[in-house]
Amino acid sequence: MSMVSGFSRITRALGSRNYRLYATGNFLSLIGWWMQRVGVGWLTWQLTESATWLGAMACAELIPSMVFGMPAGALADRFDKLTVIRTAQFLAMGEAAVLAALTFAGITTVELLFALTLFAGIVSAFSQPARLSFIPSLVPAEDLSAALALNSSIFNLARFVGPAFAGIAILHGGVGAAFLGNAVSYLAFLTSLWLLRVPPEPPHEPSKRGLLGDMGEGMRYAGAHPGIGPALLLMLAISLLIRPLPELLPGFADNVFGRGADGLAWMTSMMGAGAFAGGLWLAQRGPLEGLTAATIISAIVFAVAILAFTATEMFPFALACIAVAGFATVAYGTGTQTLVQAAVHRTMRGRVLGIYGLIFRGAPALGALAMGAVADWHGLRPPVAAGAAVCLILLAWAYSRRRQLARELEAGS
Repeated sequence: MSMVSGFSRITRALGSRNYRLYATGNFLSLIGWWMQRVGVGWLTWQLTESATWLGAMACAELIPSMVFGMPAGALADRFDKLTVIRTAQFLAMGEAAVLAALTFAGITTVELLFALTLFAGIVSAFSQPARLSFIPSLVPAEDLSAALALNSSIFNLARFVGPAFAGIAILHGGVGAAFLGNAVSYLAFLTSLWLLRVPPEPPHEPSKRGLLGDMGEGMRYAGAHPGIGPALLLMLAISLLIRPLPELLPGFADNVFGRGADGLAWMTSMMGAGAFAGGLWLAQRGPLEGLTAATIISAIVFAVAILAFTATEMFPFALACIAVAGFATVAYGTGTQTLVQAAVHRTMRGRVLGIYGLIFRGAPALGALAMGAVADWHGLRPPVAAGAAVCLILLAWAYSRRRQLARELEAGS
């Protein structure tokens, strides 16, 4: 496949008016979201200087996905997805505005910060399955793979730009300025959502099983699927063992490398730059054939990069490791989502993607909490390195089964 034909897939996906509007508004909103994420991490460290609190704050943001991911997925299969997304953006904008006001007033405590971050996490948990399963309605089926990868690239371009803006905002206006930037950014996404022209979804037949029954059916479907089940289990291990690193970067920036808020912004931005490149690579890649092996190899590269990051004392080399890790984690995570989207039956999409979101967002929070607690006693490096080493063993097993998994995932639904 030539580079030209690869990037033609990207331009074709962006040629869809609905997807282009959604992607533009989403990008601007995500810049603000990353500004707030950096601000929350830095303010937590300023208030406590505790790795355990960093892990707890990650849990407040991400653990709701584990609690509400499955019911949110069932609801996404029942209700209009666009309405769910719009409502969630209004609530998230309100949370950011309150946090900015409290911080400017100088009355933010770590407990208040935790509560507001928990609220934002709950809102995100209920909207995520709707957002993931909404993308297929914005592009033709043949452009879905490119659209999903572009979505990841947009997220990670914002991951590069947002922390840089956060660093400038914190330097000149304090942490509250980063939170205010997030509140304002939601206006762009809400405008895009109201301009979308999406055909109404087919009427949803009332389920006789109830919400719990729908959730159970989704879990049984995912667990029994010979491709989706193993893919989600492998993602669970990776999310617990090596994906918590970004939540612990404030501690690495300050205690390990002695670089402060500026160092945190550099590390977060470099991870975002690598992730953006990984998303672009995946978007232009094309057919599903060979994607299973590529995702497993990407996860192996991720684990090796994390091991190298924990072993170095040189900040420039650490930044290079972080960039490689960013590339690899997006190639793995988005590759897995693409395979699952291709293999899942459309009537199960919301519920299965609810499980995916539960793992993708919730498991790193649990890992970060555990690693943060260990780090308070033994330092940040050992728990992160141990997680990467265990992951490499599991990935060696997965690589040995790559052909069997490919047969189940790459054939499509």
